[in-house]
Amino acid sequence: MKSIVAVAVGALALSLNGAPGAEFGMSQAAAQDTVRKEVGTPLGEASKLVKAGKYKEALAKLRDAEAVGGRTPGENNAIEGVRFSAAMGASDPDTMARSFEVLKAKLGGPQQLQYMEAIAGTYLRAGNAAKTLEWANKYFAAGGSSASVKQMQQQAQFKSGDMTAVLKDTLAEVQADEKAGKAPSQDKLNILLYAAQKKGDAATESYAVERLLNYYPRKELWAQVLGGLQGKKGFASRFTMDVYRLQLATGNLKTADDYMEAAQLAAQAGYPDEGKKIVEQGLSANILGQGAEGARHKRLLDLMVKKSNEAKADAANAEKAAKDAKTGDELVKLGLQRVFAGDKAGGLALVDAGMAKDNFTRADDAKFYQGLAYYNAGETSKAIAAWRGVKGTDGSGELARLWQVQARSAKK
Repeated sequence: MKSIVAVAVGALALSLNGAPGAEFGMSQAAAQDTVRKEVGTPLGEASKLVKAGKYKEALAKLRDAEAVGGRTPGENNAIEGVRFSAAMGASDPDTMARSFEVLKAKLGGPQQLQYMEAIAGTYLRAGNAAKTLEWANKYFAAGGSSASVKQMQQQAQFKSGDMTAVLKDTLAEVQADEKAGKAPSQDKLNILLYAAQKKGDAATESYAVERLLNYYPRKELWAQVLGGLQGKKGFASRFTMDVYRLQLATGNLKTADDYMEAAQLAAQAGYPDEGKKIVEQGLSANILGQGAEGARHKRLLDLMVKKSNEAKADAANAEKAAKDAKTGDELVKLGLQRVFAGDKAGGLALVDAGMAKDNFTRADDAKFYQGLAYYNAGETSKAIAAWRGVKGTDGSGELARLWQVQARSAKK
């Protein structure tokens, strides 16, 4: 009788160079399969070569086992089990895939997922994006849920240029994280932003930017976002001052010219006290009041003080005219000016009276400035509630969303 050698393929728990640290084991039934000595001897030598990291030599040695005629299904399974591990170490995913097709009938569901994950990872390391995507998709279709395979899938989608899939999958992940009360990772949000930009999906781009600013606020990111805001299609020029306001709030008003223009625009819009504060901040930061233009900067402060005094002197007439107006626009504007001047309660009362008229030249503008008045009066929750109602597509809606992000960030 020929002697036989029991080969427990399940004992091949190998963690190979650069490969996922998974144990590639056969089912219990397969582990009980036996092989003849003439197959088992070269098979055992190949297994030792795999453990020694000599993967190509192991693959060559397996040809000796294959040369034996009349092999049983169990012997073939044993050969393919060792071949799979050797091929993984040799970064040969095509051979791994062929071995898996032989073995999978003997593998349990969790083991099949391990094998598919290893195949996808090896294809990714080999630079084959199409095959990586194919095996990652097979993995998920079989019920897998590994975060590692999800990353492989996304990397393959990127490399293959499949931004539609990246956008869909990453957006779903971000939304799931938020629904679960978790902050999406910065990398995930950056992927979403990149994919949205590549696809020209402005809505998702804004969504990604707002979440990056909300969860991972950086002055540099604010500068980038605000710097490109006015160049966006449909962004109304009447919101130039509002961009300056956000730049000031996020620490991105940097040059003397920026401070000068922001202050002058504030005064021209009817907010001299805001203009005065902007100049004072510039002087305090030593951005204004320096060099040859220093005297001019101080004259601008004097002008802001003069305009503020004039506004106070005319306060009663301005209030009467605003209350007599058919729309609520002037009351909202006057209320915001009073808040900037330090009369928070009186200013908010005027804003509320203006909103109660429910008749505006631009309703979204009125809601936006109502939010700005609440914010500057220290009523952050009410400000955010007002901004949520701003849906304009001319810049008001985007500014309102950005102010909500800034308001939440300032509260942290």
